[in-house]
Amino acid sequence: MNVDESDVRELATAIREADSVVALTGAGVSTASGIPDFRGEDGIWERHDPMDFHIDRFRADPAGFWADRVELQAAAFDDGDVEPNAAHEAMAALETDGHLDAVVTQNIDGLHQDAGSESVIEIHGSAARVVCRDCGGRSDAEPAMDRARDGELPPTCEECDGTLKPDTVLFGEQLPEHALMRSQAKAENADVFLAVGSSLTVEPAASLPRVAAERGATLALVNLESTPLSERADFDFRADVTDALPRLRDAVAE
Repeated sequence: MNVDESDVRELATAIREADSVVALTGAGVSTASGIPDFRGEDGIWERHDPMDFHIDRFRADPAGFWADRVELQAAAFDDGDVEPNAAHEAMAALETDGHLDAVVTQNIDGLHQDAGSESVIEIHGSAARVVCRDCGGRSDAEPAMDRARDGELPPTCEECDGTLKPDTVLFGEQLPEHALMRSQAKAENADVFLAVGSSLTVEPAASLPRVAAERGATLALVNLESTPLSERADFDFRADVTDALPRLRDAVAE
């Protein structure tokens, strides 16, 4: 762990004095809750073919897509109880205390909301929802997953009988335009930008801290490994997010 206490206090001061603080969170925040990484060593994509979850596969074979989706859901989210961790809770507390304007997350697990964060921008969508391809209606994913597990492949919309799709960004799909525009606006106006648990290698999310820094924001990274922006960051904490974020929140509250 590489967290200097004086750096924590200095960053805490910058956060207290800022008009706008924005956080970007990546897989490192979710893995601390027991959710396996998708791209890392022994990650989900080493055990499942990513192309099985391409939008073209969904369109051509929605039944087969959903059969594989049930297996993916079990591998990613159903291995024991998945709950928010100390990093999620620290960011929710920062927001409650008026020191964090928004969390932009690459994660689809909904754990920020479960921890109490309200201003969350999900740029890759949410596994907690499904969307009807015909009427566009969104609903809770669990009833659809239950029907898929019971053999209804694909599960269909109860309103119009259209095919349901997980409300996540599949391979081959564009990111939600509104979420991306909101994220870019937040980055452009941030006084402090925190990138937490992200390798900063997946675009367009990786560009957000760069945009913030170019606009003059204080840039702080919290990640176990170095990132492409480590040399540019004002603070580069090589640390467990569940240790560093609570310490930062406590320092801000002093």
